[in-house]
Amino acid sequence: MKHYSQWASRGLITVLILILTACSSTPESTGHQSSEQETEETTPVSGGTLDIAYPANPATLDPHLTTNQATRDVSRNIYEQLLTLNKNYEVVPQLAESYEISEDGKTYTFHLRQGVTFHNGKEMKAEDVVASMEKWLSTSTQGQANLQGAQFSEVDDYTVKLTLEKPSLVGSYILADTSPFPGIMPKEVIDTAGPEGVKEFIGTGPYKLEEWNTDQYVHLNKFLDYAGEETESNGLSGKKNAYLDEIYFRYVTDESTRVAGIMTGEYDVAFGIPFDNADQIEGTDGVSNYFSEGGIVTYVFNKKAGPFSDQKLRQAFNTALNYDEALTAAYSDSRFYELDSSLALTSQTDWYSDAGAEQYNVNDIEKAKQLVEESNYDGEEVVILTTRDYPEQYNLAVVAQEVLKSIGVNAKLDVYDWPTVQERRTDENNFDLFAVSFATRATIHQYPFLESSANYPGWTDSPEIDNLLGEIQAAASIEEAKPLVEQLNEKNWEYLPIIKLGNIQNLIAVRDNVKGFDDLVGPILWNVSLDE
Repeated sequence: MKHYSQWASRGLITVLILILTACSSTPESTGHQSSEQETEETTPVSGGTLDIAYPANPATLDPHLTTNQATRDVSRNIYEQLLTLNKNYEVVPQLAESYEISEDGKTYTFHLRQGVTFHNGKEMKAEDVVASMEKWLSTSTQGQANLQGAQFSEVDDYTVKLTLEKPSLVGSYILADTSPFPGIMPKEVIDTAGPEGVKEFIGTGPYKLEEWNTDQYVHLNKFLDYAGEETESNGLSGKKNAYLDEIYFRYVTDESTRVAGIMTGEYDVAFGIPFDNADQIEGTDGVSNYFSEGGIVTYVFNKKAGPFSDQKLRQAFNTALNYDEALTAAYSDSRFYELDSSLALTSQTDWYSDAGAEQYNVNDIEKAKQLVEESNYDGEEVVILTTRDYPEQYNLAVVAQEVLKSIGVNAKLDVYDWPTVQERRTDENNFDLFAVSFATRATIHQYPFLESSANYPGWTDSPEIDNLLGEIQAAASIEEAKPLVEQLNEKNWEYLPIIKLGNIQNLIAVRDNVKGFDDLVGPILWNVSLDE
């Protein structure tokens, strides 16, 4: 039996988690950086209201139902999970005080923290956890795929058991994932939920929902009876101090309004800041840029039909491509991206590998032309599907067109609005290539472009990649899986389901009186305070 406790040191947790354990939009060891943010130790001031300018209104605040960032960024303050991720994307307990995994890897036993109360005053117990996990599992494709045959059951008031049909190395990573995340809710709230989710948004988190005025704002209040962990804050784990009295997510869809508001002090934090405004933000007194990990950016090939179903032609395009030029065209300068060949981020220590890097950023036009000659390409037109709704995608499409022309491949842009792009890319006869970014996921397994069964547009069909993913999932530990992860990265650069251009960053503007702001696959607002 393997035992995992929230009180263990990070080193012990890491070693223990190796025995068992499981897809977007990058600086400190976590990849975070802020320019000119104060670093000296100060005593946080309690009280105050944090006003956030946010670009998109959530369709729901039920975290079980969607991968939408607008839902995730609000709901993580309301709900908590059995397991979560630290700043190195390692799995640690949260509402579970500890957990054990049987020697055969098929049974997880979670020992719940006692005295944790929901926002409605009810103590969290095993019946709430079982109901919450069953609800999440019913809608989670990642849970169903990686926790096969999962059954949650109540052992006693503070113990929950999960049984699986077969062990999964990535299982605990899926339980700790951030989107859609398995937030714990009261059983009675779940009992009244319909197909569109719960009707009341009640969790155990440091902030509770006060009001949701659709298309205008979400208003959160401090939860005075919050029962948090006592361990040091680390990523999404550890101590959560609700220093603020109130948080407002104000939905401001216009970019210029968000920029003007953060510069004048109308807002304390602003998301979705265009990279073109970075210098303007940095040159304004009282506000600074904050860069956070935004995931990976890629070109996705149609491998089911058309010219790029030929692996040689995919290799030719990759060989010709100058990654620096492509990323600069999309993101303007190197502050906003990082060249890196791995499927994982550098901060994802369990999954990172630079195997296959010799095929990354080759930028050899003559060699690429030779690969075109060796391919079956016969002058067909390559269709690059794109949108102007996301300028970085459009700019990457323009780069792809020019690169293909430079090696003798005819290429044209097919430009639509973003919803139409999403619709058209479901048909293999509509396109040959598109650019898109993927938000950071807890494991590399969750990127939909890798596994053939995911049926993601582009339609990867590689038995070798499928076998490696299966072998990694079946491994007994991360250490045992490491050589397989290396092979997976090698095979990715040989087969080329996608081209990973690099790691990208999100730009957030933060007023200088905001202290303690952090980010890990979305903003961390607990431990944030406001200077008087």
